[in-house]
Amino acid sequence: MNAAPHHRLLAFALASALAVLAGGVARAEEPTYEIRKTSAPAVVGKPATVSVTVVGKNGWHVNEEAPITATVKADPGVTLPKPKLVRADLAESKKESARFDIPFSAAEAGAKTITAQTRFVMCQEQACKPASETVAFNVDVQTPEAAAASEGKGGKVGGAKPSSKSAAKGASAKTAGKTAGKTASAGQTAPAAP
Repeated sequence: MNAAPHHRLLAFALASALAVLAGGVARAEEPTYEIRKTSAPAVVGKPATVSVTVVGKNGWHVNEEAPITATVKADPGVTLPKPKLVRADLAESKKESARFDIPFSAAEAGAKTITAQTRFVMCQEQACKPASETVAFNVDVQTPEAAAASEGKGGKVGGAKPSSKSAAKGASAKTAGKTAGKTASAGQTAPAAP
């Protein structure tokens, strides 16, 4: 009996299995979500908000029953009415996405940073996985006089400015504590938009 055809068949089967495994790894690294954020200039002493939205990608969606939170911190001079937002605080909750509007007010003018560490669960037909993402908002806080002058010149203070920068998740959903300023790829956060 000639063993050569048997070895060729075995080699073909092994190559096919490796190709399937490689394809599985590529699919596992596809982003499961993206993070969108919205911020706008703020005015000293006036209520303002920033928003963070989790959007499902590649057949994944936000679990509508699992806990979802945003733990919020800010620079000195910025007041946050709620340092932790929960599912009941969501401004919008759909299968495709979930959005937190984070209220704040500033006591002084200047560049301020607000960070929100979001925790949520992404699901598809056969699996769910927890995820965490920290997003930084760079907010320009203006004095009432500067805001009035800006509005008088046709500028708009307090209008939402969406950020197209996103953070995509792949196989690993562990990014707790990472800060903005990194490339938007699996396991990293997007650069902060001013």
